Amino acid sequence: MEWKIDDRYPIWSQLSEQLAAFITGGQFEAGQRLPSVREFAADAGVNPNTMQRAMAELESLGLVVTNRTAGRAVTEDRDRIDQIRRTQVKKEVDIFLERMEALGFTRDEIMGVLREAITEEEDG
Repeated sequence: MEWKIDDRYPIWSQLSEQLAAFITGGQFEAGQRLPSVREFAADAGVNPNTMQRAMAELESLGLVVTNRTAGRAVTEDRDRIDQIRRTQVKKEVDIFLERMEALGFTRDEIMGVLREAITEEEDG
């Protein structure tokens, strides 16, 4: 698993976002048991307490559930996973639109550029 850590904002928050993306992107399936906090922390090169905070955030979002005897697992609530996925996409689209508008593009120009990019990708 490839982790991307940036010193500009809290590491636990970044880990939580990345784990959420791994879940909504299908790298971890609904109901799948997750590695332990210590395993995740070692893989990411962070303190286990930092990873614990990230996992607690995922639990509060409803993406992860804890079973006292079996550890943590991805929720089996596929609707919740899809809801978080849509939220992630909306956030990325908002960031993209904000950046393009800062460059002086209108919404119509942005749509045109997107259509071209999609067509090139499909033809490519």
